[in-house]
Amino acid sequence: MIKTITTEELKAMMDRGDNFTLVETLSAMSYHGGHLPGAINLPPDQVIKRAYEVLPDRSASLVLYCGSAT
Repeated sequence: MIKTITTEELKAMMDRGDNFTLVETLSAMSYHGGHLPGAINLPPDQVIKRAYEVLPDRSASLVLYCGSAT
């Protein structure tokens, strides 16, 4: 199930210590320029190649974010 959350909801999840994996879907250059605490980087062009490597817990909830509204 895909659900859009607000930044306030994400902050609340982080503050509570909810169990989820935070994924930034921007380029590695953007990621290294700054990212949310605890986020891992998985650019769209690397999902197939690296998803099993960086997302080992298939039962974990995922929160994905990028630099645009879409």
